[in-house]
Amino acid sequence: MADLNKIMVIGNAGADPEMRYTPSGAPVTNFPIATNRTYTGHGGERQEETEWFRVVAWANLAEQVNQYVSKGKKIYVEGRLKSSPYVDRNGQARSGNDIVANRVLFLDRMGQGEGDEYGGGFGGGQRQGGYGGGDYAPSDAQSPDDLPF
Repeated sequence: MADLNKIMVIGNAGADPEMRYTPSGAPVTNFPIATNRTYTGHGGERQEETEWFRVVAWANLAEQVNQYVSKGKKIYVEGRLKSSPYVDRNGQARSGNDIVANRVLFLDRMGQGEGDEYGGGFGGGQRQGGYGGGDYAPSDAQSPDDLPF
């Protein structure tokens, strides 16, 4: 049986995207997305929990996300989950959750005369094998080791 690593989230962009280019010239865009969950606590009080992810988009999808995503916009992101270690401002080793996106849909309504009622979306990157195009596979020029951050 084949392995599977797929994540789908709907949330709000936590900041405007930042687009950079790898040394080989490949565009890569990243931005945070927040998802909220509301539940009833033990004492019957209403609780809200926010989970943060960093979205990473490559190639054409990176350019489209950079152009159309902005802070606060409601979006759907689909891709694969990747744990990324980093060192925080206090020098502590930590790990974050990155979503390497292969599809982004814009869920906010667009203004009059701007297109579809609920915006649009993009799938991007190079796809390989399997039903529905498979998972995103960066080319050698777009390897995670080539990230500019």
